[in-house]
Amino acid sequence: MRALPVRRIATTFLCTALLLGTAGPVHAASHDDPARDAARDAGQGAARIAPQAPVPGADALLAQTKQLAGLGGVLTPVTDLLTAVLKAPDGKVPAPDLAKLTDAVKKGLDAAKAPAPKGPEFPGTAADTPKLPLGGAPEAKAAPLGAKAPLDVKADAAAALQKAVDALVKAVTAGDPKAIAREVPAVITGLVNFAVATLLGGGLPKPNLPGLPALPKPPA
Repeated sequence: MRALPVRRIATTFLCTALLLGTAGPVHAASHDDPARDAARDAGQGAARIAPQAPVPGADALLAQTKQLAGLGGVLTPVTDLLTAVLKAPDGKVPAPDLAKLTDAVKKGLDAAKAPAPKGPEFPGTAADTPKLPLGGAPEAKAAPLGAKAPLDVKADAAAALQKAVDALVKAVTAGDPKAIAREVPAVITGLVNFAVATLLGGGLPKPNLPGLPALPKPPA
């Protein structure tokens, strides 16, 4: 009868040994080796510190994007003004609304007049820069007397559009439907001129849609 407790004790030790033998690898697997932890942390740190390469040509693309954004910043407020005037009875827009619409137009034109940041140009956006001969640039020749400075088509178009908008606002304020009917087409024409001047003179890529007519070159 005494052999039974001994057998039970032996069975208990055997079960304990089996449990420890099974749990040991699990415990070791759940706790990484310190050297392996250090290597992993070093790799993650290097990934965080490594500089991120910019998009190739990002400066030029950003400049072109800002040119188009400036165009949209003018088109929307001017068309909002025209819509409000044409929908109002006899073109009579309430003074607070007219002031708000006019301010939006002015802000859009002022933002569009700001020079866009210049980046590296892409082929098709501007004429290739001629290579200078060895020894430096040649001496610049003095401009002849009476020579005109190069035209800034976009700035001229913005000024003409602002002038047309001012004339329309004056007609709306006076409550003159005939004058309003005369000034609205002038604003539309000025808006078209500004859009074309931006597309031609803003350093944007040439359109390549088949069937489009050849665009004229802006005056030098």
